[in-house]
Amino acid sequence: MPVEFLGIAATSDASETTTRSTAAFDRDYTLRLARAHEEYGWDRVLFAYGAGSPDPAPAAAFLAARLDTLQILLAHRPNVSYPTFAAKTFATLDQLSGGRLTVHFITGGNDHEQQREGDFLTKDQRYARTREYIEIVKRIWTTHEPFDHAGEYYRFNDFVSDVFPAQAPRPGVSFGGSSDAAYAAGGAEADVYCLWGEPLVETAAQIERVREAAVAAGRTDLPRIQVAFRPIIAPTEELAWEKAHRTVDTINARKAAGQLRGRLLLSGQTGVPENTGSQRLLSIAAAGERYDRALWTPTAAASGGSGNSNALVGTPETVAEALLDYYDLGVDILSARGYHLLDDAIDFGRHVIPIVREEVAKRDAAKQRKAADAERDRHQLIALQA
Repeated sequence: MPVEFLGIAATSDASETTTRSTAAFDRDYTLRLARAHEEYGWDRVLFAYGAGSPDPAPAAAFLAARLDTLQILLAHRPNVSYPTFAAKTFATLDQLSGGRLTVHFITGGNDHEQQREGDFLTKDQRYARTREYIEIVKRIWTTHEPFDHAGEYYRFNDFVSDVFPAQAPRPGVSFGGSSDAAYAAGGAEADVYCLWGEPLVETAAQIERVREAAVAAGRTDLPRIQVAFRPIIAPTEELAWEKAHRTVDTINARKAAGQLRGRLLLSGQTGVPENTGSQRLLSIAAAGERYDRALWTPTAAASGGSGNSNALVGTPETVAEALLDYYDLGVDILSARGYHLLDDAIDFGRHVIPIVREEVAKRDAAKQRKAADAERDRHQLIALQA
């Protein structure tokens, strides 16, 4: 199966280790970072969402009008707009980009962050709302006749959009989460199910949960699986590990100085994180620092389990082999974001992506030969029995 690489479409140069030197939305930096992804072999970039952060939809439109091939993964929280409005926004952006849009629906795992924009539902209510929201958006994208809707969270009459996506039948839907409610909603509705980087055993178990939820929802297809990491690479193993320890030291120092805000650190909470995904990351970090070939957990521990925060540490060859281990589990979308956004995007694209693509091509060719040999043997056996 093909492998894809997802990077980050940041609108500034801030990270857990880097103090922002640009505006919150810097046109030049946003375009330079995206062009680096396009030039160095990435398939798509994520426009993330945070309360108070620049709106990702017009930022995505800005890039879509200036880049030719880079695909867009647009994060969206259902609480910030009505689904009829959002569906038109997405369809317009898909037209503008020439069919390069996937929408990542975020339910929200932190009450404090959700309440910043007026969302006071409970976590389970938010998942139920997200599922209804996605169902509505999909229907608007594919229905050319007016329809009514009366659900638990949304109600409207006689709606039909006059703008439809460029993609047929619709853009892809991306979704993530590690709770039972997340598996149920995403298993039913997602084309792509997103996981944070965990050890191989735990990742395999989560993939199985997603597939079980899809089958339970009556689906005959299964969501594609995406897994996210923070790569820390260097020419030698020794240099990579030195870089990794410097990274964690910097995160801890900036956290102690109160320099991490918004999406860079879990905010507005104390003690155990509310969302299951972050709880899992912290539990894994507490159980050990190193797993499998290259997975390293102190970066997740330092950030409080905030989002994509487990690292893969080593030479480009080591990190590529680690990513291939996840590919062998059934992961075909690999998300990676370094701590120096621009330089790391270039280094990863130059040194890691080609290795992974070459090895995937070899593995896929070997599978095709094996399947062809099996089919030939089957026909020969039938001929002998005739």
